[in-house]
Amino acid sequence: MLIEIHILQNHSPSNLNRDDTGSPKECVFGGVRRGRISSQCLKRTVRRSDIFQTTLAGHLGTRTRQLPELVREAFAKDPALAPLAELAAKKTSGFGTKEGTERPVDKSGKYLTAQTMFLADSDIQAVIDVVRGEAAGKSAKDFEKVKTKDLQAAAVSNGFRPISVDVALFGRMVTNESIRDVEASCQVAHALSTHRVEAEFDYFTAVDDLQGKDESEREEDSGADMIGDVEYNSACYYKYFSVDLRALVDNMAGRGIHKEVHAEEERQAGEIARKAVLAMLEAAVMVTPSGKQNTFASHTLPAAVLVEVRPVRTPISYANAFVKPVHHTESPEGLVQASLERFGTHIEKITQAFGLRSDRRLWFAPEHLVNVSGTEKVDTLPDLYKKLEEAMGG
Repeated sequence: MLIEIHILQNHSPSNLNRDDTGSPKECVFGGVRRGRISSQCLKRTVRRSDIFQTTLAGHLGTRTRQLPELVREAFAKDPALAPLAELAAKKTSGFGTKEGTERPVDKSGKYLTAQTMFLADSDIQAVIDVVRGEAAGKSAKDFEKVKTKDLQAAAVSNGFRPISVDVALFGRMVTNESIRDVEASCQVAHALSTHRVEAEFDYFTAVDDLQGKDESEREEDSGADMIGDVEYNSACYYKYFSVDLRALVDNMAGRGIHKEVHAEEERQAGEIARKAVLAMLEAAVMVTPSGKQNTFASHTLPAAVLVEVRPVRTPISYANAFVKPVHHTESPEGLVQASLERFGTHIEKITQAFGLRSDRRLWFAPEHLVNVSGTEKVDTLPDLYKKLEEAMGG
């Protein structure tokens, strides 16, 4: 079963996702310049949202370089191992590289791995157990001789090590075998503006509040203490997410990892997977990327949401509805309505021409009178969640 989420969302002036120069990310699509929000930004926005974190509390992993410090903390709690805590952290700093090369402390005095790793609690505990097992009963001199590469080899799971639902959704790649790679069950597209976008600049100044307080110095003190500008745009974005529910359940239950999956394991994995899809949908709809929000506060809600439940894994993005950029004059109601009308027409044509199959197609567009044939109109967001839950067998 494939769950696809399509969102049309108009953002007021903003700089939600910046490039290395501080400008809003962009790209060329259909031969013209478009606003863009990267898929990495959208995934992090969903994953770190209060909605996702609260709904799936207890089932989430940690993306971090501080695995050595977690090992140090575990050692510090054991009086017998506390003298080796520093050395244990140093040894663990080699995790995350194929060679197991230990790293020096950073500027803050912490040991960090070479790469950021997406870790489930079970991964962290497995590393702690291996390092603790090698350190037990050893002097600092003997423990110093232990090679990190050997610790990595000892941490390789002989069977299935449970992973968190966010790792199962978004996947991970690690450059050593002690932490297994996970193929993502979720795909997220770069959000694209439905229309041509031109960069604009906000010129700003900072003035001393006490400047000119003394009347005799007003003329001398006049002017700004600082001037600058920040680039921004305003765009109506098309966003696309897809989740392979079967693959998500398999990732969590461990199917294909040399283990027998029992019915109860499958049931529990399915329950968490369905909860994760609903949390992902809610976060994608309700939460906006945090870039420059203190400056622009562009917290707008989507104009439309289409959720499709397909019986087979045939992901379909409708981005080509906007390969010809939308112009606000295409509809008397303006740019958003014109984008919605173009979107609906494209979906109808593509669905009919290719015979696309869906078990359920839910259409939510609270402020716009655009009906898409073959879809079930949903009046409220809670109803959308409820109907999707039903479609997933919840």
